[in-house]
Amino acid sequence: MHTYKRLYSLTNIKILAVVLGFFLLQSCDDSNDRTTVLEASEYYSSAKPCTRWWWFATAIKKSDIKHQLDWAQENNFGGVEIAWVYPLYRYQKMYSRAYGRQYPIDSSAQKWLSKEWTDMAVYTKRYADTIGLSCDFTFGSAWPVAGTEISQGNRTQIYGDSSFQQLLTFSWAWPDTMYVIDHLNPDAFKEFAAPIANALKPAFGGSKSALFTDSWEIKLNATNKIWTAGFGTTFNERFGYDIVPFMNKGIDSFPDLRYDYMTHLDEYVTAGFYKPYVAKCKELGAWSRVQCLAAPTDVMTTYSLVDIPETESMLNNPNYSRIVSSAACLASKRLVSSETFTCMYGFPSTYLHQEQTADLKMVADAMFAHGINHHVYHGMPYNPIGSDTNTFFATTYFGPGGSLTPELPAFNAYMEKVSSYMQIGKTYSDIAVYIPHEDGIMKGAYPPEKQRVWVWGAYELRYIDPPAELEGYHPLWINRHFLEKATYSKGRLEIGDASFSMLYIDVDYMDGRALERIVHLAKLGLPICLKNVPMQPGKVKNSAYGVWLDELMQLPNVSQTFEKSTKNAPLLQADSLPQYWCKVDDAGNAYVFLAQWKAKNLVYPIYGGQSYTNTNDTLHLAINYNENQCKVDVVFKPYQSVLIHVSPNGKTRFLDIAYAPNVPDVLPREKQRTYF
Repeated sequence: MHTYKRLYSLTNIKILAVVLGFFLLQSCDDSNDRTTVLEASEYYSSAKPCTRWWWFATAIKKSDIKHQLDWAQENNFGGVEIAWVYPLYRYQKMYSRAYGRQYPIDSSAQKWLSKEWTDMAVYTKRYADTIGLSCDFTFGSAWPVAGTEISQGNRTQIYGDSSFQQLLTFSWAWPDTMYVIDHLNPDAFKEFAAPIANALKPAFGGSKSALFTDSWEIKLNATNKIWTAGFGTTFNERFGYDIVPFMNKGIDSFPDLRYDYMTHLDEYVTAGFYKPYVAKCKELGAWSRVQCLAAPTDVMTTYSLVDIPETESMLNNPNYSRIVSSAACLASKRLVSSETFTCMYGFPSTYLHQEQTADLKMVADAMFAHGINHHVYHGMPYNPIGSDTNTFFATTYFGPGGSLTPELPAFNAYMEKVSSYMQIGKTYSDIAVYIPHEDGIMKGAYPPEKQRVWVWGAYELRYIDPPAELEGYHPLWINRHFLEKATYSKGRLEIGDASFSMLYIDVDYMDGRALERIVHLAKLGLPICLKNVPMQPGKVKNSAYGVWLDELMQLPNVSQTFEKSTKNAPLLQADSLPQYWCKVDDAGNAYVFLAQWKAKNLVYPIYGGQSYTNTNDTLHLAINYNENQCKVDVVFKPYQSVLIHVSPNGKTRFLDIAYAPNVPDVLPREKQRTYF
């Protein structure tokens, strides 16, 4: 175990249950300004972080449930999400090799979806309500979506292999097998959902819960040839040619055909899984909280369908979260969730029980700086009273007996404080950036160095960032679907909670429907920076595409130079900027979160002690807001991020979000990283 020392004393720091901030007057101060009272979350009763709660397939006992829920409340958690997974002996070899632990064969678990199983879910929800914790449920066991009684025709299908099926072998039902459903078929979802909905329904009294589903995670060699009954027929009707001969040859050899195939697949998956999922949650009186990442869809649109869009980190780099938070803003979804600290140090569970809150804070700050305002830690294992040996193989350990426990109340208070501010009002927006979704489809597979077991194709958009020249403008992504809904008047492009002064385009390919819409908006006066002249994807070309391009490029409000396209000053100006996020309340007050420098451009995985720093850094910052400019010197103390309140007339105050994590006496060496 590490020996810890405290860099800063917490003695004089008061941790507030409901935080308005303690203001330190700085330059450009307006003493008559007042901060808007923090808004309560639309969904949860507090902004405190939640944790996924791994229920392993063993006998779940009410005494243990009560003990762990009490522990979560005492350590400033706001709630739990129950996730039903495998019996621990399922991974006996891995646990023995990695941790030296032995788990005997255990058949004591309540039978999956039985009355006894339901009783435990009901008790947990009722007790959580009595102590003020939220209680969400994973809609199914493990991932991807699967069931034990899925008929042959409703299981995952791929073209050309009638024997293919994806099995789920780490579910609660192990050693029984679950079958992954056909996500293109709403009848398959209906067959899956009925039994678990009936078993969970008694737990839905009291406070409202969310039902969670995880990321796509269909076998990667299947995603580019996933199929369902009737797909070929409807494809032919839509595109006017037969896709089957090209599927026989391998669709990856034909980028234009792959574009048509993926476009059609998008519609099937959306109608076959995501829309029925959201509808089922609504029917049950629950919110839908969903990770759509890696789905073969136009993912921004898919994220906009659910109540609470959720991203994930660190298996995903934090920069991906901007896609999710952009979609949320465009769809007026105020809560943007994250499964946070997944495999933070690598896999399997490197540094388990040796995690450092300083590293956690660095990752969390990176997520705040990409628009995340609700965290579900990954996670807390179910353990009997007095035990801390049960662990999930891909997690950071939160739970009784963990090395993080002494600091959790203070750390969670910090997370609550920043989340409270980041849940205020709307996301600041000024420049919309056309997301390279079409480029991703046309590129096909990532190069080997960018692939992992759970990462395959460029269509997933795992590694994209807005252009560097837009850094200070707080850019948000936008796609074709949102442009089709947007209106342009009085010099602003309006959609959902977003309001943009211009559209920035730098892609190699653009769908003809998007180009036609953009030409229409440009003719209304929308300023556009067209950095690159896009090509038309797909086998069947629209003959008007070239005409639309010519019309667009001839308009006086369209330029290939960014400086000519905008008259606005950036929100933030400095020689170099940390990553940041900005929210604006209904009264026009802005809240600018500047992440600690160590949080910039994080990539999976981090190593123990990566957050280490012992210096102060000063940023000479200009803030341009509501046509006012204020210059401030921002001092970043070790491990600290900064939150600035900006009044409608441009005056600034620094809000107190100080939190001093414990750090090791000696910076640990980077451990050997292991991957899936």
